[in-house]
Amino acid sequence: MSVRERYPRLPKAVEFAHIGWDFFILALVVINLGLLIFDSLFLLNPINQSIANIAPGFHAFYDDTIHSRFFRIDLIFVGFFVADVLLGWLAAIIERRYHRWFFYPFVHWYDVLGCIPLAGFRWLRILRVFSLINRLHRLGMINVTRWSAYQFVAKYYDILLEELSDRIALRLLGNVQQQIQANDSFTERVVERVVMPHKAQLIHEITQRLEETVGKSYQRNRADIMAYISELVGRTLRESPEIQRLRRLPLGQPAASAMEASLSGVAQRLVDELALGIHSEEFRQLVERTADSGFETWLTVDEGSHRVTEQVLYDILEMIKEQVNRQRWKDRYE
Repeated sequence: MSVRERYPRLPKAVEFAHIGWDFFILALVVINLGLLIFDSLFLLNPINQSIANIAPGFHAFYDDTIHSRFFRIDLIFVGFFVADVLLGWLAAIIERRYHRWFFYPFVHWYDVLGCIPLAGFRWLRILRVFSLINRLHRLGMINVTRWSAYQFVAKYYDILLEELSDRIALRLLGNVQQQIQANDSFTERVVERVVMPHKAQLIHEITQRLEETVGKSYQRNRADIMAYISELVGRTLRESPEIQRLRRLPLGQPAASAMEASLSGVAQRLVDELALGIHSEEFRQLVERTADSGFETWLTVDEGSHRVTEQVLYDILEMIKEQVNRQRWKDRYE
């Protein structure tokens, strides 16, 4: 997102001043960190002597002009950093960036603490570099995702995060497997504490799914079912000895054919009525009563079913562990 897209009403002069200030603060941070590093090294006697031997003029200039006044020089940088914090806080209030106006210093704690001119806090200013780079990235001025350093760090961060999460997941799944194997009443507790409290909802769900499944299946296969009924009725009548004797009588063949057509029609209408009755309230109540009467019997576990259920759960967790243990990052980076 560019600056213009982020702040559509921002005047161009203010826009350029905003961008220029960010780059100015970034340059100040880099210079200040460079001075901090060099002054820290300057305090080490071997390095101090080496600089004095190699460049005595520079050593004298730095020692008299900068090192002796380093605290005051650092306060100049601190002044700009404090101004940046205050301006950022003001901008956050105007834009209503956070839920409360006083959240800014807590969110940007590293900027606030980095303004303290003490050795322990000065090194927090390096975090300001990343904060400014992230700000410029969000404004569309730079694209850090194309940087080789970013891609290198992101790659190994992704690998490290995946490996850590996989190890934690494997440990948790292993603990669950141990609990299943160690606890003889696991299945009973699952039935008592998980299944039984939802008994009414489960029975209703079973009834609804049965109704939908049978109804849709009948609609899709109605023609085949009707053809099968006609064939079944015709075959039954043809194999019946009484119908065979009827066919031998005068006018018996037309009577037998009419009987076959009539019985076939009755059977087809009966199946149609049965299919329509599936959606009735009476059928739903019948199925619910049937499911309710057999629900607890179905959930009753003996020693054999108890062990089978636990083994199934154990094997499912083992399969999940195999999937988690697969190093998917190799597929992405190889």
